[in-house]
Amino acid sequence: MSDLAAPAPAAAQPGTPGGSLPVTPIHSIHTMRRKAAGHSGPLTKILVANRGEIAVRVFRTAHELAMHTVAIYSFEDRLSAHRQKADEAYQVGKGLTPVGAYLAQDSIIDIALEHEVDMIHPGYGFLSENAEFARKVEEAGIAWVGPTPEAIDALGDKTKARTIAMQCGVPCVPGTPGPIASYKEASKFIEEYGFPVIIKAAMGGGGRGMRVVREQSELESSFTRAVSEAKSAFGDGTVFIERFLDRPRHIEVQILADGQGNVIHLFERDCSVQRRHQKVVEVAPAMHLPENVRQAMFADAIKIAQAVNYRNAGTCEFLVDQLGRHYFIEINP
Repeated sequence: MSDLAAPAPAAAQPGTPGGSLPVTPIHSIHTMRRKAAGHSGPLTKILVANRGEIAVRVFRTAHELAMHTVAIYSFEDRLSAHRQKADEAYQVGKGLTPVGAYLAQDSIIDIALEHEVDMIHPGYGFLSENAEFARKVEEAGIAWVGPTPEAIDALGDKTKARTIAMQCGVPCVPGTPGPIASYKEASKFIEEYGFPVIIKAAMGGGGRGMRVVREQSELESSFTRAVSEAKSAFGDGTVFIERFLDRPRHIEVQILADGQGNVIHLFERDCSVQRRHQKVVEVAPAMHLPENVRQAMFADAIKIAQAVNYRNAGTCEFLVDQLGRHYFIEINP
């Protein structure tokens, strides 16, 4: 046997497992996505209380921010795309109608609590303008992605929003001073302003719960249908009446607000091409809009948002008549 000693092991090189520098840690795909998105906060799991393309778009953005997503679906929507696009999905409102399932406030919050959801995003429509739901979400310790319940109280009801706008000196289309419970209550307003008028849901949007009335014989049936549609779509059948403007331009001003009194606008878009009171085409910037009218709408949108200490993105909507006069109609979160 040789007397020669075995050679000493080679010294570890820096950067190797036995070296002086640490080995680069192995990250999970989820950790890498969160780092790439610049997301390191405590809010990581979001439930979207909506359906269809609305929910899919929120999920897409949430995934880009490396967040975990939760969908809810009615029994009729069990094969819908939004269920498949989320990381988790749970049926809501068993035994309720397809629309009623997405209005089941307590069931939605129960699902969120059971599955440790950090945030609830309402999308638009359904419960997005329901202050009671927003308040319940916050009371459950879940972050509400939207305006404060107080701002929704002030602006979600279009009759209250009109009052706030008028208090701010912003012009509004002539209308009833508040909601009306019967078509007979519209008589005094119609005697003063005449036909045509439009019956509008106080708590909704998107063209639902709206009926144009051009003569007395249509008033009762149109009122009944508007109330029924508003109650079905938004869970609230409250309506009011405005003077109907023929062929106005529908101009929307996008705003962003931080809840601390800081509000900016992101200019305007023309949404005048509509079908059944729902916009079909948006044009930005609005063509052939007088600059003084444009600037006046920017200022009025900011003024109303500041009056209610608005927080979130929002859309302030105006009508512009054929004489170039603008009128506030609503703010949608």
